[in-house]
Amino acid sequence: MSVLIDETTPVMIIGITGKQGRIHTKRTLESGTKLLCGVAPGKGGQEVEGVPVFETVAEAREQFPEVESAMLLVPPKGVKQAALDALAGGIKLLVIVTEFVPVLDALAIVTDARERGARVIGPNTIGIISPGKSKIGIMPDYIYGKGHIGIISRSGTLTHETASNLTFKGYGLSTCIGIGGDQVIGTNHAEAIELFADDPDTDAIVLIGEIGGASEELCAQKIKEIGLTKPVFAYIAGMYAPEGKRMGHAGAIVSGGMGTVKSKVAALKDAGVTVCPTLGIIVDEIAALNERTGGRLLSLEPQVD
Repeated sequence: MSVLIDETTPVMIIGITGKQGRIHTKRTLESGTKLLCGVAPGKGGQEVEGVPVFETVAEAREQFPEVESAMLLVPPKGVKQAALDALAGGIKLLVIVTEFVPVLDALAIVTDARERGARVIGPNTIGIISPGKSKIGIMPDYIYGKGHIGIISRSGTLTHETASNLTFKGYGLSTCIGIGGDQVIGTNHAEAIELFADDPDTDAIVLIGEIGGASEELCAQKIKEIGLTKPVFAYIAGMYAPEGKRMGHAGAIVSGGMGTVKSKVAALKDAGVTVCPTLGIIVDEIAALNERTGGRLLSLEPQVD
């Protein structure tokens, strides 16, 4: 089993009949993911790309009880009810791609998930991918080569760039988790890095953070707490953002001296993390590590030309 998902993981898409739902149903199937069903209230009985559509998650799981993982692609106003229904219906891994989810709605979803022992990824995420195995997300899987480097990131764009850079250079990824860029998210860097710490397929970990919040500082504490010995590389975006001004993501805002690049870099360095000033230097550092370890990080699959 990879981190969270692998080739055996059955998946459903909530909001499957919408424009984005139809696009990503096709792409998910093309990636080889085990997509078994979808949900769209009022559209039960239809099919999208041959995938059966049900009225509710509970109804879908009556037919496919093995499906406990879902990607949610519905408009912001509908996310709270759709997510709570999914969790009540037995979904244990819920990837919420939608951005602009109201903060109180996201808080209600995350609280309910924790009470039920379920995991939420996002909101405002590209999702999860274990290259060559499965994905629950909207990333272009062809730029994610298969290998032994894990990525945990708040930024979808920077995840794509890092994965593409590594793949192009001949290094591959074990699993990539876009934790989401909102103020309230279901899984932070610290919680994700625990998963990678126990994953035998992951030899090195890349953290991509940004200004605002305490996710990266909490991750640094977790690294020390669990005594993580796997090499970790990090990049923090937003070095020149002015205090008190939101930059990009809803969670990217510095206030009262907290959540600054300086505080995050200091905490990560104290935990033994190699903090890099650019994404390109992360690739250079990994290349040097790969040479020292005899090529373990090289991708297992043919690379993008």
